[in-house]
Amino acid sequence: MPSAAPAPVAPEISPARLRVAGLAVARGGRVLARGISFTLGPGEGLIVRGPNGSGKSTLLRVLAGLLSPVEGKVLIEGGDGDDTAGALAHYLGHAHAMKNALTAGENLEFWRAICGRPALEPAQALERTGLAHALDVPFGWLSAGQKRRAAFARLLVAHRPLWILDEPTSALDAPSSQAMAGLMGEHLAAGGLLIAATHLPLDVPGVRYLDLGEGI
Repeated sequence: MPSAAPAPVAPEISPARLRVAGLAVARGGRVLARGISFTLGPGEGLIVRGPNGSGKSTLLRVLAGLLSPVEGKVLIEGGDGDDTAGALAHYLGHAHAMKNALTAGENLEFWRAICGRPALEPAQALERTGLAHALDVPFGWLSAGQKRRAAFARLLVAHRPLWILDEPTSALDAPSSQAMAGLMGEHLAAGGLLIAATHLPLDVPGVRYLDLGEGI
């Protein structure tokens, strides 16, 4: 019996532009940062820097649509019509959003299905993040650095133009950090958008920087 034909891969989302105007963000009722305005077009990235408590993670959660801003607007232009920025974004936070009992491959199959617009197969995504051997390994068995790389592979199994990454290279050694930065650079070179918050060096050419306040 002939094998089934592979599922068609959806075309990449149209180039998008993100506009942030007069944004203020708060946590626990306390405003952490305000007056944040910037625009990102295809192929542009922004690195958010600042001390602990300055609002980096809160800002990213607002941009991803997980929190509401105190004031200001987040607008996405392009993509698929009236989609929000959050709907067109991959968000990678401090938590990996992967189930320990499932294998790395099963976790990625789940995200590939739920996000739509399939891109790389799980095995391919894991290979790109240096984890080709981990396809059938339960996620909970992986080391801290391997878990971070497997979570990063989530970004590669479905097409979304905006990557929102909170401390993307945490728990990674220098070679792995450089490899993940390389994948971010590839995303920008393909016309994607990148916003990353980090207190670690992140070698992604051509990005701009946004420095938040003094924190708490």
